Amino acid sequence: MSSENTDLQIYEIRAKDLLDEDGVRFAGIINEDGNLISGGFKKGVLPLESDQEKLESFLEFVSKISLRKQYDDSLGPINYLVARRNKTVLISFPFPLSKFLLLISAEPTVNIENLASKVIKVFGGPSLSSD
Repeated sequence: MSSENTDLQIYEIRAKDLLDEDGVRFAGIINEDGNLISGGFKKGVLPLESDQEKLESFLEFVSKISLRKQYDDSLGPINYLVARRNKTVLISFPFPLSKFLLLISAEPTVNIENLASKVIKVFGGPSLSSD
């Protein structure tokens, strides 16, 4: 089994761990092209976005923004980005050592800081926010 396949299996397990969190609707690993490579929706949860093309465009947009390194030297790397909408909260966590990011969709009542702490714990701490 290749290292990449092992990494994807680990991402799958860790994304599923996050789905156990209260309020989390979706947890998935997105590549630099905006494609879902691991994870998905919590069992029984229906996507709010019914148009698959719009969802794919959004994933691509989030991946491009989250993986940018334009201001890393002056401001430090991005730890996570949050978009709060009326019906959901979207949080993306770039993985600085790869071109992947974790995207979470959660209920608007979720405590973002608590969820971010849980993500860092699940994905091994400093690797998400180092540099």
